Amino acid sequence: MKVTGFTIIRNALKYDFPVVESITSILPLCDEVIVSVGNSEDNTLELIRNIQSPKIKIIQTIWDDSISKGGLLLAKETNKALDAVSPDSDWLIYMQADEVIHENDIPVIKASMQKWRGKKEVEGLLFDYKHFYGSYSFLEDSRLWYRREIRIVRNNKHVRSYRDAQGFRIFDHLPPTDEELLNGGRKLRVKNSGASIYHYGWVKHPVVQQNKRNSFYKLWHDTTSGGSIEKNLKETAEYDYSVVCALKKFEGAHPAVMLERIKKQNWKFDFNTAKKNLSPRESIVRFIETKTGWRPGEYKNYKLI
Repeated sequence: MKVTGFTIIRNALKYDFPVVESITSILPLCDEVIVSVGNSEDNTLELIRNIQSPKIKIIQTIWDDSISKGGLLLAKETNKALDAVSPDSDWLIYMQADEVIHENDIPVIKASMQKWRGKKEVEGLLFDYKHFYGSYSFLEDSRLWYRREIRIVRNNKHVRSYRDAQGFRIFDHLPPTDEELLNGGRKLRVKNSGASIYHYGWVKHPVVQQNKRNSFYKLWHDTTSGGSIEKNLKETAEYDYSVVCALKKFEGAHPAVMLERIKKQNWKFDFNTAKKNLSPRESIVRFIETKTGWRPGEYKNYKLI
């Protein structure tokens, strides 16, 4: 069984992405890892080159910053990395630059890939998510965040990164148009991997988080058709982590690759987990989910089989 990992990164240092930890976490699972490095304003390329592993293969790309609809640019860049994987790989592991796999899940993931390798009807593997927020001590606790997403796909040239690169879809013809990448394709048929993704995208110094938010806003909003970026974002130097629906304490153990980064946290964030800033609808859905495990209206970009 051959496995390839792939990811994209740009301005890793400027926006404090734990991309080295992310890549390192999947190396035990992979025979190769494709890292697509976009044109950056910092030493991102050198950062990736300094990862000591012969498995890593770097490609360099130029991001088209004129694309500002629905996060489409992220999908298009992800597809460049996807196109660079070895054609003889069985499974492909996709990681965003702020996602990490726990070492305890490595045997589980390996077993899952092996179990479903010969079952062609299984087109991908689904992961649960732990979304950290504000610091390494708190997890999101509301339905506004996605619970699961595909992070392993079967090596199939018709599988394409979809929308803002959160997930994948299968397209009958190649290449799909930009509009199809945003609204078309077929959902993948998947099985649960039995593992989790540790997502650290909302754990940064408040100044860095605000700067990243201001920059990434451009990937979703066309500022040429009315309104400026400045009008749609708060004029503040620091992101306000206190504006959140609900959080809960993280009681587990972080992946080992994250421990040094966690020690270096240089800001403080605390939250009263008894505080729930929920809308009436959110409260009702939360009650139903607590009682039944079902989350009404949940977005699922996959078909669990």
